[in-house]
Amino acid sequence: RNTASGAKPTRLEPKMAQRAPRLRAAASAAVLAGVAFHTGALRLQRSAAAFTWAARARGAGATLPGLRRSGAGGTGVGPDVVFEASASSSGVSVTAALVRAAALSALGALAATRRRCLSGHRCQSASAPVRRALDAFGARSPARPERSRRHFFGGFGESTPTGDTNEVLETVNGIRRRRLGSTDMAVSELALGTQRWGGDDFNSPDEALCHALLDRGVLEGGINLIDTAESYPIPSSNQKPEGRTEEIIGSWMAKEPGRRDKVLIASKITGGMNITRQSIIKNCEGSLKRLGTDRMDVYLLHWPARYTPQSNWGQSLEYDWQKGRLAVPQAASFGDIVEAMGQLMEQGKIRGYGSCNDNAVGLMGMSAAARERGVPGPCCMQNDYSLLNRRIEENGLSEASSPALENCGFMAYNVLAGGMLTGKYGLDIENMDLEGPPPAAVDDPDEERGIRSNRDPRGRMDRRDWALTLIRYRTRAAREAMAEYKLLAKRAGLTATALALRFAAGRDAVTTSLLGHTSVEQLDECIKAFEEAARQPLDPQLCWDIDRVHVKNRLPLFTVDGARPERANRGKIGERIP
Repeated sequence: RNTASGAKPTRLEPKMAQRAPRLRAAASAAVLAGVAFHTGALRLQRSAAAFTWAARARGAGATLPGLRRSGAGGTGVGPDVVFEASASSSGVSVTAALVRAAALSALGALAATRRRCLSGHRCQSASAPVRRALDAFGARSPARPERSRRHFFGGFGESTPTGDTNEVLETVNGIRRRRLGSTDMAVSELALGTQRWGGDDFNSPDEALCHALLDRGVLEGGINLIDTAESYPIPSSNQKPEGRTEEIIGSWMAKEPGRRDKVLIASKITGGMNITRQSIIKNCEGSLKRLGTDRMDVYLLHWPARYTPQSNWGQSLEYDWQKGRLAVPQAASFGDIVEAMGQLMEQGKIRGYGSCNDNAVGLMGMSAAARERGVPGPCCMQNDYSLLNRRIEENGLSEASSPALENCGFMAYNVLAGGMLTGKYGLDIENMDLEGPPPAAVDDPDEERGIRSNRDPRGRMDRRDWALTLIRYRTRAAREAMAEYKLLAKRAGLTATALALRFAAGRDAVTTSLLGHTSVEQLDECIKAFEEAARQPLDPQLCWDIDRVHVKNRLPLFTVDGARPERANRGKIGERIP
């Protein structure tokens, strides 16, 4: 009080000087006792109050020593620093000594509280006094972005993002390009999916067709993102092995100088137990060699290293605790993954990373591990997403990815549900719709017609092997929903394909849609749909009608028709259910 009011400081008498260390320790203990055992907003407010009280001494000459860093991304104040607040007892007032000790102790408590609070509690009401207190001592954490975004799980020393993920940065040849995560990468909202390029399937595009698709999409159509993987093509064979797809992309880029700079390339490392810190480095270098380039733009885990039920693409949603206990400790940790990715980024071999077929647990786990280690966090996730499968918007991944939290991009695949949303397959397996196209061959009640469809397939759903693997797109609930969406498209004057693609293009959570094509004509149709999406969003009433269908069954892909009593907890492709 004396120091703050400008009164002459009281000098320490000899006896008091002897007691000064104990007095300072008592002051520290008192502040910590009052601050350290409160949580959430109350704790932050009390810490801030101590700051504000102590800060008043600054104008009267009280100073603070430099703060010492301790731990990953945090500021710690130990007893030695507290006692450095007054280098000697002579010439320092009792009040100033106590103020300094209290302030430093409060700062230590505040730093610890901020880390805890920001990892689990919002504490909005305390943010203003905390900032004022930090400003008073010149100990403010790095400035937040000027945008409204606040990274809930941020910490001292976090980097400032470039901007909001998914914001439109430019339009090229009619196709919008959106920011991917916090990076400066602008990706086209229509991307080339390459899973089958150069593969051993009946209609896999050969190298010539793949190059034609790249010419049309990249050189003419405004597309700049290519998604691939080290395990592509699927299916592969001895003559058309895994890795062939990356080689095809590389051969197209090698045709002409400057083509590499026209595209952004995302590739993936095979998931599960294949993922280690060493394999991430080694496999990335293998992909770069096949692509014929020295850098990749985005590197993803094809599926998580850890066990998670959706990594098998089946109809399993329930987490198996026992399997998790056994499998997760053996898998590469989030720390191992982000350290390897950070090393690749530091070496200039990749610009960003993420995970495919993952969920909010994976995103938050990698993000937290990255902050602890001082490396950039993931810039995107990739999952199955369509009119039939909107679970990322409702299971926490969209929330975690939002600019309000982790500011992470999202790549959607199977936007056309394995071709089922194009309208080329009939949806009535009771054979009552005589005017519509036949159902997928494996579902067709007309056996002879089903055989003919299998011999001359319209797509994967007419082939028994693929049709059984992709059964989730043809559940009864899925067909019922698709029939309603098809009717909505007709009423709106749209094709079924256009409705599905423009729906995805209009979703806040979606940065880009990865589409595979077996002809240039298919690519033309997709480009047209995204050009229309850029010019005019879907009518709000149509969007509400789509939502009304959706809320009847939010997860039609994950219904199971005819679960057999003798196959307990097993789905169509052997996955654990429910």
